[in-house]
Amino acid sequence: MEGSDEPLLDAKDKVTNQLVDFQWKLGMAVSSDSCRSLKYPYVAVMLKVADHSGQIKIKSFEMTIPQFQNFYRQFKEIAAIMETV
Repeated sequence: MEGSDEPLLDAKDKVTNQLVDFQWKLGMAVSSDSCRSLKYPYVAVMLKVADHSGQIKIKSFEMTIPQFQNFYRQFKEIAAIMETV
């Protein structure tokens, strides 16, 4: 990435985390304390990831529908590349 201070992952580097489980659900925000009517859909995602020692950590986050669609497209691209290896 241009302008990023993060080191790039070299092909020789070992990936030490493993995706154990991926769950998602579609939700609809209908109201909040500050808004009477929101009515926007979102996707709630929960990932279970095992680190190098086998300890499982849960990461959860929410995405808008367009963000989730982009996320899904990227996973499909990764899967297609992995099938060629």
